[in-house]
Amino acid sequence: MSLVKPNRPRFTDVAGLAAMVGQGGSLGVGGHHFARLPIALLRAIAQSGAKDLHYVCWAGGLPLELMLEADAVAEIDLCFSSLDIFGLPPRFRAAAESGAIPVRDWTALAMIQALRAAQQNLPSMPFQLPLGSDMLARVPGAHAASDPISGAATGFIPPLRLDTFVVHAQRADESGNVQIIGPRALDFAMAGAARQVLVTVEEIVPVGTLRHDERQSILTRNQVSAIALAPGGAYPASCLPFYVTDYQRLAEAFAARETPLADNLRLPSKGVPAPLQEAAKVRAETVVAMPTPVHGEMKASVDEIIAARIAAELDNESFASAGAVSPLANVAYRLAKATHAPDMIIATMSCGHLDIAPSPMILSLIESLDCETAVAHAGGDDTYSTYYQAGAVTHEIVGAAQVDRRGRVNTIELRKPGGGPIRLPGQGGMADIANMHRDYLLYLPRHSVQSLVDKVEIASSARGLLTPAEREPMGYRTGKALVFTDLCVFRLDQISRELTVIEIMPGVRYRQIRDATGFAVTFGADCREVPLPSGEALAILRNRIDPLGLRRLEFVSAKERGALIAEILAADRAMVARCIAAQRSLTES
Repeated sequence: MSLVKPNRPRFTDVAGLAAMVGQGGSLGVGGHHFARLPIALLRAIAQSGAKDLHYVCWAGGLPLELMLEADAVAEIDLCFSSLDIFGLPPRFRAAAESGAIPVRDWTALAMIQALRAAQQNLPSMPFQLPLGSDMLARVPGAHAASDPISGAATGFIPPLRLDTFVVHAQRADESGNVQIIGPRALDFAMAGAARQVLVTVEEIVPVGTLRHDERQSILTRNQVSAIALAPGGAYPASCLPFYVTDYQRLAEAFAARETPLADNLRLPSKGVPAPLQEAAKVRAETVVAMPTPVHGEMKASVDEIIAARIAAELDNESFASAGAVSPLANVAYRLAKATHAPDMIIATMSCGHLDIAPSPMILSLIESLDCETAVAHAGGDDTYSTYYQAGAVTHEIVGAAQVDRRGRVNTIELRKPGGGPIRLPGQGGMADIANMHRDYLLYLPRHSVQSLVDKVEIASSARGLLTPAEREPMGYRTGKALVFTDLCVFRLDQISRELTVIEIMPGVRYRQIRDATGFAVTFGADCREVPLPSGEALAILRNRIDPLGLRRLEFVSAKERGALIAEILAADRAMVARCIAAQRSLTES
């Protein structure tokens, strides 16, 4: 399959792009989370009657839900699928649990290298093995072999070629060069691995315009097959600097199960709502300067205690990356940087925003504030080779659904007590980073015999390289291996390679931990109580870092989650309105 494209892309409309997607082909989707998703084009593909598509992407999420709703997908290859704060995607879960559609789980690094193999016309690409996990056997075509030069055990993956890659971008010039602002996800690797690249854009500008913009990435015109002008083409996802994500619209769309999702995501007739466009113009300095709601004297909640305790693990030499859906970790990182670790590096949007400032976590503004304050923007393929594989990242603290006594994690699938699978989001990049990061830190918001088990059903990630003797030959630093729960803190012991309780949450008894754990618990000789956050740290956490209380989303039950999301969305709208008014006032003055 030739990946060479003409020097001049075709200009058409969205329907024209959709008509180029053939039946039964492999379809890659660009963008990331709720940012730059090609929603208008995906809706058009769904409406075109395309069937038997092979969906290939790091993430499933909203794009996959649209394609599944249209009965357009015959098979799925991904690393992760989530609807962010809205939880697990129902159509993906139903398809995976019923077995109606084959789902193949990849590690992020294996997918990146497979795309690169296609892009570079190579028969295979090597990658570090996800040691300790079961993932190598799950990735299609991957296998371990001795490196022909060093003899070291290495993973190898064949090319992952795409028939079509669809992506939404900010601008294209009249000759077909495409501008991407902000994180690039796997867009460049997927474009390079695709036979045709179809792009929707917010604007088409004269040739020469793009060279004047800063902090952009360019997909050159000979990498693009066709382009359509589609203002608002990512809505209700974001496309900075034009508009932010419409979380209220997303909440309504996901709640309206009787109405087709594609209809609920339709762009309003007047275009993207003005408040979303104005919110995209709010500057970080405006938000930081605004007085924040001050929460009164209250006892520290368990989520605040864990956030502060995780923050204590970070220092000025830390490089912490926020995972796909980890509000608690994000809060902890920002708290540390705003207090005792000002020189630490924080990367968000799966390392797409590099070295951000610890701006307030206002739901609708998180992406735009991080995008503005980041020292650099990157793609997932870039950051894997530059930071993750190099062992430069010290922490990526992630939540887990199930952990066993050896610290192995399962985020792929559980079994119901009566039989049958319960599909989970997937491991994302955890299988890779569990060994690459200096420190291996996990958290379980709800400590129970179901979440802490003797042996996980599927080891989606694990610290396979634990001791200095195992890590140093691979070029990795050795640090701590800890698991935080709402009852205690475990350490993964280097000798026994099992979890040992080293700290207990305030007011928790030993027996309570034993009764809530699915394996025999060992307590360290110097086991102590987790310290409460100081009044100053608590005030910064509540009032400056997480004024909406996003961290709470990981600590509530499924029944409570809807009410909490509604509360957060209402507070978010009010806070964003205040930010817009403050920015407008500054601009007018």
